[in-house]
Amino acid sequence: MAQVSGMSDVPDMGRRQFMNLLTFGTITGTALGALYPVVKYFIPPASGGTGGGAVAKDALGNDIKVSEYLAKHLPGDRSLAQGIKGDPTYVIVTEDHQIANYGLNAVCTHLGCVVPWNVSENKFICPCHGSQYDSTGKVVRGPAPLSLALVKATVTEDDKLVFTPWTEIDFRTGKEPWWT
Repeated sequence: MAQVSGMSDVPDMGRRQFMNLLTFGTITGTALGALYPVVKYFIPPASGGTGGGAVAKDALGNDIKVSEYLAKHLPGDRSLAQGIKGDPTYVIVTEDHQIANYGLNAVCTHLGCVVPWNVSENKFICPCHGSQYDSTGKVVRGPAPLSLALVKATVTEDDKLVFTPWTEIDFRTGKEPWWT
């Protein structure tokens, strides 16, 4: 049979390629749009400019200024502050009335209870199951399997206390830190 009109019923290749490209682009755009939040969920946010550290906060959420802190705390004092990742962390005042170069994460290594400082016994005693830690946070009585985690405590130029992850050898045990 002869074709009456001069046009073919089959679209030319330019139209077909355009439609294929349009379909492929639409499907790809939709798939990428759906995958973006999933991928973003699995990528951790970048840390701030303090190198993974955090400015220590007091009970009211204010930055701890070392000069003000030392005016209110006596040598040998151990008080809680908000540390890295919001964990309760002990700020330790040394006998020469300075901030110690380390802080202690107050979370018990047994079941995660916050361990209070017992002044009369000069050690940390966990209220949950009785684990005991000496004044440096080294475990002295179980059931806790490990010593309290250390953080490095440094004073910035603007007199703020900053906690950063402890990466050196644990001075209490002479071993690599278990918490890194």
